[in-house]
Amino acid sequence: MISGLKGGQLRRTALEPRKRQLRTAMNPAHRALERRLVPGRKFVIGLPFGWLAVFFLVPFFILLYISFVDMGSDIHPFKPLWDSDAGVLRLKYENYLSIFRPVEGGALFHTVYVDAYLRSLGYALCTGVLCLLLGYPFAYFIARAKPSVRPALLMMVMLPFWTSFLLRVYAWKGILADQGVLNQLLMGLGLTSEPVQMLYTSVSMLVGMTYVYLPFMVLPLYATLVKMDLRLLEAAKDLGASPWKAFWLVTVPLSKAGIVAGFMLVFIPAVGEFVIPSLLGGPENLMVGRVVWDEMFSSNNWPRASALAVSMIVLVVLPLALYYQHIGNAADPAPAPTVDPDQEAAA
Repeated sequence: MISGLKGGQLRRTALEPRKRQLRTAMNPAHRALERRLVPGRKFVIGLPFGWLAVFFLVPFFILLYISFVDMGSDIHPFKPLWDSDAGVLRLKYENYLSIFRPVEGGALFHTVYVDAYLRSLGYALCTGVLCLLLGYPFAYFIARAKPSVRPALLMMVMLPFWTSFLLRVYAWKGILADQGVLNQLLMGLGLTSEPVQMLYTSVSMLVGMTYVYLPFMVLPLYATLVKMDLRLLEAAKDLGASPWKAFWLVTVPLSKAGIVAGFMLVFIPAVGEFVIPSLLGGPENLMVGRVVWDEMFSSNNWPRASALAVSMIVLVVLPLALYYQHIGNAADPAPAPTVDPDQEAAA
């Protein structure tokens, strides 16, 4: 009797979604409403895809085209790839090979381009970690503040965006210079007798990049933390967890989506950063964005600069795409169990 009851309940649970679908399909008014909403849905869904196609895919394919061009002695990079006289497609793969192998010979991957790319990854990773360490307390404090105070706190986070990006970077240049505000303060307090070299170093690079990208970490974290159910922390406290243990075992796992989103928003643009290394960094802080600029405007080698940009996009986007695909597959719900009527009758 118990097994038959369980079997009947399991069958009803499995068939309930199918019954709802049948009832919905037999509703003429619902079908007419669906037909009227289809064009609007397609427009709303297609608008962001059209934006990405125009402002990302089209420029990307232009770069991809230029990266295979053999400019020779010409000054314009838009030469045809198809040789109509010989009837062949002429692609200059050396634009990509020279990124990973020196033209004059030498060890593989021992090029200024690979070094600049690895250096860019290191600076971007450090910037993401620093933004996370500084931004998480900010976001947590804003999320736990009174609802009437949150808009003002969020406004303070977004306030730097109201000023020019260049002005903010130049401000840090004035602060960190040898005769800047910070050195004058240190010498005035007697902590040092001469200026400390802070500008044009790795420290100035990380300070500038962390300051610029910090809001991109705070906002996704706040959006995740503000929606967290505080009753979970109360339950952890009732079970004997200390505040730190409850934070580490409850709050941090629930804010994982905000951590990943914020880190990506900081890491991806930081890899190709150009302005901050140019103004706050030195010759030893050469990043891939500066290398691309030098190849395009100083050396007038547009194909190699395009190959560098395409390689950077692929090397950054492909691992992220694989990661998000893995996360999506892990988050897919398991299929609902099906029950054979013969097995139910036997039960």
